[in-house]
Amino acid sequence: MIQKPLAEELRPKYLKDFIGQEHIVGKNGPIKKAVLNKSIYSMIFWGPPGCGKTTLARLIANELDCTFEEISPTTSGVKDIKAVVEKAKSFLSTKNIILFVDEIHRFNKAQQDYLLPHVENGTITLIGATTENPSFEVVSALLSRVSVYVFKPLEKKNIKLLINRAVKYLNCNEVNLKLSNKSLNFLIDTSNGDARFVLNTISSCIKTNNLSPTVADLQNIMQNSYLNYDKKGEEHYNTISAFIKSMRSSNVDATLYYLAKMVKGGEDPKFIARRMVVFASEDIGVANNTAIVVANEVFRAVETIGYPECQINLAHGATYLALSKKSRKSYDAYFSALSDVERYGNLPIPLHLRNAPTKLMRDLGYGKDYKMYKNIKSFLPKELEERVYFD
Repeated sequence: MIQKPLAEELRPKYLKDFIGQEHIVGKNGPIKKAVLNKSIYSMIFWGPPGCGKTTLARLIANELDCTFEEISPTTSGVKDIKAVVEKAKSFLSTKNIILFVDEIHRFNKAQQDYLLPHVENGTITLIGATTENPSFEVVSALLSRVSVYVFKPLEKKNIKLLINRAVKYLNCNEVNLKLSNKSLNFLIDTSNGDARFVLNTISSCIKTNNLSPTVADLQNIMQNSYLNYDKKGEEHYNTISAFIKSMRSSNVDATLYYLAKMVKGGEDPKFIARRMVVFASEDIGVANNTAIVVANEVFRAVETIGYPECQINLAHGATYLALSKKSRKSYDAYFSALSDVERYGNLPIPLHLRNAPTKLMRDLGYGKDYKMYKNIKSFLPKELEERVYFD
């Protein structure tokens, strides 16, 4: 019987058994070359969950016969780093230490800064793993001392290989798991390239004694957890970006797909509606002045109705905005004017445009000849008389 989690049981120990990430561990991959050369350096692995970051870090330590120390910011701090550093100093003449920091983006600035001198002088070799963009989450000083490798979601062929490996392993351990072609393909299609997700799903089948799961069984086990949508993570920003750009390109099909992805992922409907209101002025503007009215009404409907019914209002409004003619003239004109405000500061307003509530002000020329506004050369300050923002 299987004792450990399946993902742990199947974790490879040697680089030749590693699945995926051919661009860094393949024949000409930098990490493959470093391991073959029996050398290693500090690095950060950036990629989605279940793509092999932790596994590769352990493989490197095993292949190079290094001591592997693993800490996580959720349970560790500077005290734990100090302990590893002291251990590394005592080992320096005999064995190198790899310090693996999972979710390194969760370390605060002070904790990251503490790693700097020990990475720089080679006391420890740091391998960090993160699902967040290290450009924003890792301090620049530390980032400049490591190599960053981008991990990709596993390809379908990689997931299929992994499932076949799992089935073979289970059968060798008297667990006769059988997957139909439909179930196999569903598991591959919904994996999002996440090996851990696939193996956990298979484990759930075993624990519920469902050794011939149908597609319906797998859906029931997953409960929509196969949707890779983190409302505070990068996928959140990627999806709303794709939604906006699809509307901007008048691609209704893509617009509705990304809307559906956000809705199914549990995105706040008011967030979606707010972005639609902004889009109506930014990208449609004067090409269709009704767009802002429609977008505002969608926002009101979302506030009033909420999920699940308001998804229909969102779809209606998004379709209308995608199909509408587009113009960024008012948007571009405004920010061109704003640029001049920032550049020139507080330029004097022409006298004929100033408010003149008192006799003294009128005597000074405030508001003079305003009734003859049709003959006024410019309403702008003197320095900007020839400026045209809106063409």
